[in-house]
Amino acid sequence: MSFATVAAFWAVSFLLVLTPGADWAYVISAGLRGKRLVLPATVGLACGALLATLAVAAGVGALVARNPALLTALTATGALYLAWMGIGMWRSPATISSADEAEAGTRWQWTVKGASVSGLNPKLLLLLLALLPQFVHPADEWPVFAQIMALGAVHAASCAVVYFGVGWGSQSVLRSRPTAALIVSRLSGTLMLLISVLLLGEIAVQHL
Repeated sequence: MSFATVAAFWAVSFLLVLTPGADWAYVISAGLRGKRLVLPATVGLACGALLATLAVAAGVGALVARNPALLTALTATGALYLAWMGIGMWRSPATISSADEAEAGTRWQWTVKGASVSGLNPKLLLLLLALLPQFVHPADEWPVFAQIMALGAVHAASCAVVYFGVGWGSQSVLRSRPTAALIVSRLSGTLMLLISVLLLGEIAVQHL
């Protein structure tokens, strides 16, 4: 695999990671609850991206893409999970005052939830299915599986850098603005709910 191929994939991947979505909303929520939760949340999101890449490399992604029922089930599961997260952020919005109360024991939970938010995102799976084949060369000396996982690791690294910066900066910027922090937290929850509604709406349209 050439450096030019990896660099080209990274450029596209990085631009996609910079686009706000459910991952941004999740890591911002972690940052508002406490800076020590940012790293676990970021690690979880990156692991979710790697798991999705592994599914594509193993052929599961292609199977899901070819099977409407499996894709529908995956989309519905991801949508409902995002809705549950969004409702939770509305019921218990993160604020700067509560940030210092975050328990160290919740770090593992934030990692697991981060992996779920990213790994259960059907858009990520389909994105990888559409993007990765353009940078994989069967004639290369690297096996196709190794190429896909290497590119997936590059994408996960981009996720880790961007999401950590977003999460870490969210509390730094909003530390002296408790009202703004509350608004941002609820906007993050609203974004998750909106994405959930859009995903469920797509399912409804497909089955009309």
